[in-house]
Amino acid sequence: MGSMDLNREPQPVAGSVSPDTFCTQAQPNQSPEELQSPEELQEERRKIRRLQMVVNMVTQVIAQDPNLGVEQASEMVADTRRLALSMFPDKELAFNLIFWPRLQRLMRERYRMQ
Repeated sequence: MGSMDLNREPQPVAGSVSPDTFCTQAQPNQSPEELQSPEELQEERRKIRRLQMVVNMVTQVIAQDPNLGVEQASEMVADTRRLALSMFPDKELAFNLIFWPRLQRLMRERYRMQ
């Protein structure tokens, strides 16, 4: 069983962050659409939606399953992180800024962790 380091805080970055941060970053004079073909952009958006659904399902299970232990929940969080990084290998910072605080807060509230 894996464990989760709840003391690890994501590093702050200037500017707003959204799930679209997982998309390929554009240069100052380019939009993401100019960097990717329509098919690539559609595939990336599909992967983002899939990741959002996975995170939503994991948070719902952790929040609502009264029989789920802390070790199982920690493993689910670790698996979610591994999935995100396998789908978007260079986007660990984006995961840490977008999804990690939500999962961390849920674990703290659900299992009364410090």
